[in-house]
Amino acid sequence: MDEILARFLEKNGPIMARREVPPSSIERYKGKLPPLLLSYWKEYGWCGVGEGILWLVNPQEYEAVVASWIENTALEALDTFHLVARSAFGDLYLFGEKTGFSLSIDAPVSRYSISNQNISPPDTDREVQNFLLTFEKDYNDFDDLFDPSKNKLGTLRDDEMYGFVPALSLGGQADLQYIEKVKTVEHLILLSQITSLEPYTMSDL
Repeated sequence: MDEILARFLEKNGPIMARREVPPSSIERYKGKLPPLLLSYWKEYGWCGVGEGILWLVNPQEYEAVVASWIENTALEALDTFHLVARSAFGDLYLFGEKTGFSLSIDAPVSRYSISNQNISPPDTDREVQNFLLTFEKDYNDFDDLFDPSKNKLGTLRDDEMYGFVPALSLGGQADLQYIEKVKTVEHLILLSQITSLEPYTMSDL
């Protein structure tokens, strides 16, 4: 295990619910995703960390999610994005083939942030390292509801997330009583269809 990943796991918790990555998936994303990320897939699989607060996922399974969020928006023309990680509450981390880890979507509130950058192939592995080094569990813990949700509903499976039911934009509240275990792909697509995706502004911070 390399030093960066070891530090990430020491800070955020051990790997859980590991899924073997088939060679066909490694081949599919060669030249599209960083070699370092593919090497992590090969050795550690698609998996959860931090008791399920973050998941490294199969981008192919989330192609419909990405399309549903960014089609017919200005983001669509910026790059070809692949969803490679997501949080327990639907923070989505997308890797652009030209721009790296430039786009993140906060699905429960339908907001996104993007950095304008272009990366060269030698920089893509550094992008992965920076993502791991800067990841914060607290930032992905929606209103400190992760532990209460896990205690009430149980640990997530790899195809589940904690969702607000009804969705926040439909009158749900950021309260434990409104949280349910939901199927991740289906819920994320539903959220994308409820309200339009908008950029974060200074007033949101």
